[in-house]
Amino acid sequence: MTISAEEIERINQLREQLNGYSHQYYVLDAPTVPDVEYDRLYRELEELEKEHSESVTADSPTQKVGAPPLGSFSQVTHEMPMLSLDNAMNEDELIDFERKVKDRLKSTNRAVAVNGEGEGGGEAQTIEFACEPKLDGLAVSILYEDGQLVQAATRGDGSIGENITLNVRTIKNVPLVLQGTDFPRRLEVRGEIYMPKAGFEKLNQNARDHGEKVFANPRNAAAGSLRQLDSRITAKRPLEFCAYSIGVVAEDFTLPTKHDEILQRIKHWGLKINSDMAVVQGIRACVQYFADLGQKRDALNYDIDGIVFKINDLEIQRQLGFVARAPRWAIAAKFPAQEEMTLLEEVDFQVGRTGALTPVARLKVVHVAGVMVSNATLHNMDEIARLGVKVGDTVVIRRAGDVIPQVVSVVMDRRPDSAYDIVMPTNCPVCHSKVERITGEAVARCSGGLYCGAQRKEAIKHFSSRKALDVDGLGDKLVEQLVDADLINSFDDLFHLQLSDVVNLERMAEKSAQNLLDSLEAAKSTTLGRFLYALGIKEVGVTTAQNLADHFGFLQRIQDADEECLLAVPDVGEIVAKHVLSFFAESHNQSIIEQLIKVGVNWPESEPASAAENAELPLAGNVYVITGTLADMGRDDAKQYVQALGGKVTGSISAKTNCLIAGEKAGSKLAKAQGLGIDILDEAGFIELLRHHGVQGV
Repeated sequence: MTISAEEIERINQLREQLNGYSHQYYVLDAPTVPDVEYDRLYRELEELEKEHSESVTADSPTQKVGAPPLGSFSQVTHEMPMLSLDNAMNEDELIDFERKVKDRLKSTNRAVAVNGEGEGGGEAQTIEFACEPKLDGLAVSILYEDGQLVQAATRGDGSIGENITLNVRTIKNVPLVLQGTDFPRRLEVRGEIYMPKAGFEKLNQNARDHGEKVFANPRNAAAGSLRQLDSRITAKRPLEFCAYSIGVVAEDFTLPTKHDEILQRIKHWGLKINSDMAVVQGIRACVQYFADLGQKRDALNYDIDGIVFKINDLEIQRQLGFVARAPRWAIAAKFPAQEEMTLLEEVDFQVGRTGALTPVARLKVVHVAGVMVSNATLHNMDEIARLGVKVGDTVVIRRAGDVIPQVVSVVMDRRPDSAYDIVMPTNCPVCHSKVERITGEAVARCSGGLYCGAQRKEAIKHFSSRKALDVDGLGDKLVEQLVDADLINSFDDLFHLQLSDVVNLERMAEKSAQNLLDSLEAAKSTTLGRFLYALGIKEVGVTTAQNLADHFGFLQRIQDADEECLLAVPDVGEIVAKHVLSFFAESHNQSIIEQLIKVGVNWPESEPASAAENAELPLAGNVYVITGTLADMGRDDAKQYVQALGGKVTGSISAKTNCLIAGEKAGSKLAKAQGLGIDILDEAGFIELLRHHGVQGV
């Protein structure tokens, strides 16, 4: 078929686009389009070249793997090319892959029976496949000589890669020396370097905290970390290596005859392999494995974009051989894309429980990760500024599992002249109260509090929760029913409820309705600390509320306090002080407090203990942080014990912290305390401390 001028132009255009996107992805670690868009363009080019084979050139993206190495690294020529894999996008393409394999094996006249037509009329053999999750990272080659790591390189263009030896040596699960003595004199291990999800989130959060660029996804974070010219930076990144094959092996070494057995040998030598890999019989079992792992995908602690299926028998692999850029004995089955491109048509602002205004992108409907997506979060105005996004832009949307879809980047070369800036409203879109953004915070908030309808349900749920007024029987669903029935619009409305109001609600019998009213009556008697926490003042948690109550003793003194007085309270900084001032400055919040007192909500008030009295307590002047799970007591009980002995309890580790009480799964606070040289007590040590100071019953 003669190729037309339009087809030639399209082929050249596709090659230019794909080469540009490939450079952004592999070299700059800054992709501007999602993988699914690259795959679409690649397939279009592949089809055009298939129809017009005379148009294929050596420099076409279909004829190479990856991208040229970075000029800033020395080059490594792979002794054995590192090839890519063909993709299967659905079940039919997987089944077609097995059919082609069997047809080719029949044509080679192999002695092994395949599909009932082997030599000698033997019985049919089902092809055995090794199934491995396709990690979304960076393919690398690691060379060992006499068991010592001597070289590591990226895949690059498949023939020449980048020498990243110094960086790979810093990765904690990459052995510098192989285990045992039964390894070959020369061994090239191939695998993927990736960043686990938890490490990726921590890295990006740290970047946000310092106003630095965040990575679009774990794959780019891993690639960017490996391409650091300073290996000390790489050493700080949470990278891991997972082996999936071997390359060059010393000629005098005898390898197992099955791919999975080779991987087990690699594991024996001290390298990680994927624990989710499996060996199955036939392509139908591969399809089932694909479906099963797809269900687990979001629960895995690492990103995968598909499954790699390899014929397990190395002799069959040898018989099948390779095409120009990929083996005939393996294929990658791709999961539905977690990223897609679409048009950002408008931005609305939603108001949450704490009054936070969240910009929500209204999108041209697009299919992402198996669902139709029309909305995505933009988080806050700082994120909008970081992305540089405008209404009218073409954007990349990411959705992983049940996570709310989010805008991760803008395709700048598709921005129309009509695109315009996103502007934060000055007044709440629900109640029209003033929108405020306190210095030091990324979030802008409606100042309306309970007056704002958008905040009402969640505020009432918080008000009645266990650590607040603790209204037994008033669950989230019942709160929603009461608000929807227009029976409550404010905290004090709870205490005006009648039996006839409640008993008519769905699934509410007379006894349970009466129990609720009794619980509300009992909840009227509380403490100042619980009452302050129940009001839902921004940034005022249980500990801070109690510290305010202990410091001032009377609610009116807190209401009258200025910023300087508030800053004198333990665990109250500038941001918390400003939120407290802002809350009590609103007349409708003052009115709600008056109404609650009027209906009988009460608490004991007294002069706070003097500094002299506090100084006599055994833990006076000491600042404690409690983290992790305490098996023999709740963390709230632990706080009360510390405070009763004169100690202060805060929520975060700092240089002012004297001691960390660390339960099970203490996490990052434990690591930070260790780094600062802070005293650490486990639960047994804490109980011993309490008993030493005369606390009974622990």
